[in-house]
Amino acid sequence: MLSARSLFQEIVGHDDSFQLFCSIAASGESQGGWENARIAALVPDGMRDLAPKITRHGADEDKHGRIFRALLRNRGLAPVPVPPETDYTMLLERRGIGLAHDKLRREEALSERDIVVYLAHSRVTEQRASEQMVLLVNHFGDHPEIGRAVRQISGDEDNHLAYCHEELLRLARAGHGRTIQRVLRESALAEIAVYRDVSLAVMAHMGRLLRWPAPKAAALAAGIRGVYAYERLGGWHRMVGLRPPERRDALGGAPAATASRAA
Repeated sequence: MLSARSLFQEIVGHDDSFQLFCSIAASGESQGGWENARIAALVPDGMRDLAPKITRHGADEDKHGRIFRALLRNRGLAPVPVPPETDYTMLLERRGIGLAHDKLRREEALSERDIVVYLAHSRVTEQRASEQMVLLVNHFGDHPEIGRAVRQISGDEDNHLAYCHEELLRLARAGHGRTIQRVLRESALAEIAVYRDVSLAVMAHMGRLLRWPAPKAAALAAGIRGVYAYERLGGWHRMVGLRPPERRDALGGAPAATASRAA
C-alpha cells in the first residue's frame, strides 16, 4: 500500500534517490539563502528594522542547505545536478512570483512594495515548507540518519511562517492590506501549480532511479494531480489567511548553529 511513510522510506533507503532528494533540497535552500541576503542588503531606509530578520531568514536557509549536504557526506555521496524541471524557486520566478533575481543583483534599494511582495510570497512558500516538514517529523523525527535534521529544519520553517504572518499583519495595519491580499492570492495560485509540476517531475525521476512499475508511478502521479485539484478548488485558501502567530518575534534572535553531523 502506498503511503507517504513507505514512499519516503524507499527514497531514503536507496543511495541514488537519496542523493537526488538531498541535492534538490540543498539547492533550493541555498537559493533561498542568497535571495534573503540580497533582500536584506537592499531593504529601503524606511524598513531597515526588518533587515536583521531577513538576514536571519537567509542564514537559516543557508544552514538547511549545509544540513542536506552533510547528510550526503555522511553517506559518502556528493551532490548531483538538479534537473531544471524540479527547480521550485526558478519555476516560481518564471511565473513572476517573488522578486526577480536580476532585480536582486542590482545595487539599487528595493521599494516598500517589493518588501510586501517578498513577505507575501514567503508566507505562501513557507506554508508549504512548514507542512512538508511536519509530515517528515511525524514519520521520521526519530530516524537514526535524518531525524535530527528534519526536526531542526521543521522548527526553523515554523519560525519563518510565524515571522511572515507577524510582519504582514503589521504592514496591513500600515496601509498595505489590499496589496498583501492580492499578492497572496496570486502567489498561492501560482505556487500550487508549480508544486504539482515539480512533484510530478521529482516522482518521475525517483521512479526511474527506483525502477517503479508503471501502475505504481501512475498511482503516484494521479495522487499528485488529486492534491492539486483539491488545492485549486479551495485548499489554497489556507495559504493566504493571516493570523497573529503563537511564536512572536520568531526571527528576533541569532540563528542556531549547524551541528557537525546532521542526524
